[in-house]
Amino acid sequence: MSYLLQRLFGRLPIGWLQLTHNRTRFAAALAGVAFANVLVFVQLGIMNSMGAATLRPYDFFQADIMISAGDASTLTDGGNVARQWLLQALGDPDVAAGMGLFIANVPWDRGEKDISLTTFGVDPIKTEFVSKDIASDLNLLQVRDAAILDRLARGLAKDEAASIRPQTPLSFETQGRTITAYATFSGGGGFGGDGYMLVSDQTFLSLFPTRSSSAPDHILLTLRPGAKSDAVITRLKTLISDPSLRIRSYQDAAQEDLRYQQTKRPTGIIFGFGVLIGVLVGIVIVYQVLSTDVADHLREYATFKAMGYGPRFFLGIVFEEALVLGIMGFIPGLVVGTTILTLMGKITTLPLGMTPSMAMTVFLGTIVFSALSGAIATRRLDAADPADLF
Repeated sequence: MSYLLQRLFGRLPIGWLQLTHNRTRFAAALAGVAFANVLVFVQLGIMNSMGAATLRPYDFFQADIMISAGDASTLTDGGNVARQWLLQALGDPDVAAGMGLFIANVPWDRGEKDISLTTFGVDPIKTEFVSKDIASDLNLLQVRDAAILDRLARGLAKDEAASIRPQTPLSFETQGRTITAYATFSGGGGFGGDGYMLVSDQTFLSLFPTRSSSAPDHILLTLRPGAKSDAVITRLKTLISDPSLRIRSYQDAAQEDLRYQQTKRPTGIIFGFGVLIGVLVGIVIVYQVLSTDVADHLREYATFKAMGYGPRFFLGIVFEEALVLGIMGFIPGLVVGTTILTLMGKITTLPLGMTPSMAMTVFLGTIVFSALSGAIATRRLDAADPADLF
């Protein structure tokens, strides 16, 4: 390492030699930086998983425009939409088709633990509104009380999920009815439920008899080839006489849902503060180490200053120390953080894991906060007088 730093800086690696002079303190400093990295990795990983879990159900469907109630901040929140607006929307020449989407949570008593399935009620003949991997099995929902089950749902064993086929379906009791799953799809547990399930709109209404077929949670629209969604949305806002409705593109609805989860929901704000706390912990640890190192070597720095070396020289030494601490502390932090996120992902079935972009973001952040700490630590040297230090 000493040779590498000498080639990099073109001088004796004074910072490295000062850090490693007291190996116990150096090891403690690396452990502190690594801990700060792990804290940031875990909080950032949970934030990213919350975003992925929020957007995941949007992948189950295909649409160009979504119409929702005015208070529908997310896919599963808010009031209902009158089906009459679907009929009015179909009056636009560029609207090809529409479908009402029903959403509610269904409990499933698994014996040892009850799980909650976010359940979508759809029209089983409108395959153009669901993703390709679901579309091939959608016709199965035409059977009364039939379902397509999330094979990655929490509490559902892998071998049990793998055995679900039209020839070997899985039946269970819920809401006073017997639901039979004939096929599966890939979903995964989220923050609002343990998994997902698709049923026909008629089955959905039998599970929730207080709900009305004339009031779905959302209306999905597909457009004719070549149609511009912005232009259609503008016309629909004029065509539909209820100004309280939220009419936006399907992609915009997903992004609005994500922003709401990250900035309005307490969980998103808490995880964001967790990342900030991890960064602050890292800054404080690196600053404390560098500040102590500067104080311990004031006489050596005074000698260099008396010899004519300027602030850039001292800043270079402290930045060298900050760079060493940042890089060498990041590596164990990355290993431990990856391990923790992988284990958490397996236990919770949330989309938790290390990504290259997250690793690069934290690495660059580590270098920045280490450099910032180094810059703060050198301030006491700028005002130091060699005559006062001897």
